[in-house]
Amino acid sequence: MEFVMNVYKASRTFPHDEAYGLASQIRRAAVAIPANIAQGQSRLSGGEFFNLLGRARGALVEVETEVMLAQNLAYLNAEQTQALLAKAAELGKILNGLIGSIRQAA
Repeated sequence: MEFVMNVYKASRTFPHDEAYGLASQIRRAAVAIPANIAQGQSRLSGGEFFNLLGRARGALVEVETEVMLAQNLAYLNAEQTQALLAKAAELGKILNGLIGSIRQAA
């Protein structure tokens, strides 16, 4: 959830004409991460949880790509980009560990 808040704060600086473009896309992808984790955790089977964790990881990689694109377009500075990518890497490690534990339990 903290990562989503960070993405929202950073994307506020995007140009107004990106409100329905990159800003919207990066926000949707960021929200999809905890949403998929929560939905998967509520499922009754490990297989469904595993699938939704995979979707969360896919959304995380999407956010990373969009953050780099935003920096290339000069919507984010290097400091903002590094902070978001560092948080994304940390979240990715957590997700990978959770995915690994679900895989072993299956």
